[in-house]
Amino acid sequence: MTGYTKRNSQVRVCQVVFSVALCIAVLLVTSPCRSDDSADHQRIHPYPANPFYWQYKGEPVLLVGGSVDDNLFQLFNLEQHLDEIQAAGGNYIRNTMSDRRDQGFEVYPFKKLASGKYNLDHWNAEYWTRFENMLRCTYQSNIVVQIEVWDRFDYSGDHWPPHPYNPSNNVNYNENQTSLATRYPDHPGQNQQPFFFTTPRQQNNQTLLRYQQRFVDKMLSLSLKYGHVLYCIDNETSGEEDWATYWEKYIRRRAKEVGMSVCITEMWDNWNLRARRHRRTLDHPERYDFVDVSQNNHQQGQTHWDNFQWVRSYLKKSPRPINTVKTYGADGNKFGHSNQDGVERFWRHLLGGAAAVRFHRPESGLGLSNVAVASLQAARKLETLIKLWDVEPANYLLSGRETNEAFLAAAPGKAYIVYFTSGGSVNLDLKQATGTFKLHWISVDTGQWADKANISGGNEVPVSPPDNGNWVAAIVK
Repeated sequence: MTGYTKRNSQVRVCQVVFSVALCIAVLLVTSPCRSDDSADHQRIHPYPANPFYWQYKGEPVLLVGGSVDDNLFQLFNLEQHLDEIQAAGGNYIRNTMSDRRDQGFEVYPFKKLASGKYNLDHWNAEYWTRFENMLRCTYQSNIVVQIEVWDRFDYSGDHWPPHPYNPSNNVNYNENQTSLATRYPDHPGQNQQPFFFTTPRQQNNQTLLRYQQRFVDKMLSLSLKYGHVLYCIDNETSGEEDWATYWEKYIRRRAKEVGMSVCITEMWDNWNLRARRHRRTLDHPERYDFVDVSQNNHQQGQTHWDNFQWVRSYLKKSPRPINTVKTYGADGNKFGHSNQDGVERFWRHLLGGAAAVRFHRPESGLGLSNVAVASLQAARKLETLIKLWDVEPANYLLSGRETNEAFLAAAPGKAYIVYFTSGGSVNLDLKQATGTFKLHWISVDTGQWADKANISGGNEVPVSPPDNGNWVAAIVK
């Protein structure tokens, strides 16, 4: 652990510099996530002027990102990677509370005894020090953290036999006391793991639930002090609704007890966003402050756009931010998706009205590769001309468009954004717009500015990018 000890000493600068500011921010917070009370303006919550987007530190903010892994708090070179994310234009990370040990540097949250077994009543300080350091340094960097409390893959397959919660690995309970087996070899989507059935309205497994509560309490004791944290209960779950609602209420109650506000969601596994399971989130704004539709990123082309637009339309009576913390798509991944799929999904969600868009880790996503960085840089250049919360999806203003050729977001008469997936040509309806507009080309493939041109309103105007790559046109009055 010498490498991590060195890293830990470097992070102490974060603790000194931001302790006073953090304490002030914590003391100010008294109102719930969805409130626009002025006392709550420093913490992240839906932007009152357009609740499909986020507000942080009193200002609307577009969240984009990409990273090399999901449980970033476990990384040895965390500060360096956060610097890379920030330099690329990123301000949004996913942080699973995971300890799978896939890469050898992860640690478990519980104390390991000389016998080789774990004691769930005692913590491994290293795990929680890493977590707290991540919170401090993302706060310093203005990088929003979306925490996933539980990940079903940690408790099945090859990850379960060595896990401290496995009854064969701890001194706190046995199989008979918890109904936990020592192996769950099948995919966790089969829902064979009693770990996710412990709550009172399910199997009421009080022995195991007590340790789950203790883990969540410890996590919240560190994270609730910060206003840049979002909470997602699970990673792509297909479990029972009662599990999700229990933990939503539990986290919100714990936050309220210490005068904090939190924004919570659940991430369902269905790739079809119109599936009834997603209604568990969509139909309950009182329960879930935002929506995560990452699994839409298994869809492609026009279907990907259409399904997202269906969700956005469904939420219009009670608008909330829509996040996609996992954008799948990279050459050679197990799903058969390509780099181009990842780029297109990122931009379709961005123009389609997503509040937060992040490239998934390699190999399932582009991570913080050069391809991902180019998209992040292009998105930030676009933002200097047009704020995404000032426009809405507007494909109806495009004609001569082939399926999946181009996508439009607009504030008609003021600003237009056209994304081309692979060159092409469309007609943009400016018949109701007057005056002259400046068209700025941004290459999504390089992240750089390109040509400019003047166009006039009052007609349909042909728009065609410089070549057959990924391009964004920002058209402003």
